[in-house]
Amino acid sequence: MSEHGVGEPETFDTLRPLLFTIAYELLGSAADAEDVLQDSYLRWRDIDPAEVEHPRAYLIKIVTRQALNRLRTLRRRREEYIGSWLPEPIRTEHDASHDVLLAESVSMAMLLVLETLAPTERAVFVLSEVFGHTHAEIADMIGKSAPAVRQIAHRARTHIQSRRKRFTPDTDTSRAVITRFLQTARTGEVQPLMDLLAPDVVQISDGGGLVTAARHPITGAEPVAKFLLALSRNAMSGMHYEPATFNALPALLARSPETGALDSILMIETDGTRITALYAVRNPEKLQHADKTHILDRAGQHI
Repeated sequence: MSEHGVGEPETFDTLRPLLFTIAYELLGSAADAEDVLQDSYLRWRDIDPAEVEHPRAYLIKIVTRQALNRLRTLRRRREEYIGSWLPEPIRTEHDASHDVLLAESVSMAMLLVLETLAPTERAVFVLSEVFGHTHAEIADMIGKSAPAVRQIAHRARTHIQSRRKRFTPDTDTSRAVITRFLQTARTGEVQPLMDLLAPDVVQISDGGGLVTAARHPITGAEPVAKFLLALSRNAMSGMHYEPATFNALPALLARSPETGALDSILMIETDGTRITALYAVRNPEKLQHADKTHILDRAGQHI
């Protein structure tokens, strides 16, 4: 522990990747996660060092409670969201998928499943299953008894297990599939594109009512292939594409050929051989910080 006191910036900065990861997994929004971290830092800065024995646990508790408060507000707003809602995508390091549990926890598929949990259930599941906290530790973080947390954890785990998809980490094989996908989409032929799509593939687009986007998910290889080819001939014609990694998934950034402005981020899930899901974020409010790379961490240093 620092001789200068617990509330110094260095301690917070050291734990920032861990704290951001927790906040983002609870909120599904990088902007809101950053706001939670800012609020938490202000509380941390004013803390009396003598009051805190374990800075890491203390900061996780602050961030969790702040995120839970914000999540309850966000849920009410999302009920009025126009069209399909997707989490705000975050640019991650290419090797983010090396920790498979962490990669799955920030994948679009998992974040969408987490969205179906009540706020407290979501916090308990994330803190327990992803970050490895005990029920007693979580009870202290969220202000409930350990037996209550145990029941919530069981309920949340059962809910998630019945809905979670098989997760395939980002690999060179999956990126080869995506390269073929781009090449095939440009030919304008339906069948070759369908051959790269899983029979139950789903395409979800998020425009937030601010830009044009499909209002409902599109399911099935043929409907998705036809939708993508129509886009490539019309709204997305001439776009420049660049590869990236978002939410530990391979992604394509589509930029305007005239201005270079970011039009959309397409995150692509595969089973290793075929594409199983496509998540297209066009809502400009969710693209503002797309160039910032977020370092994820589920361990943190034991300060």
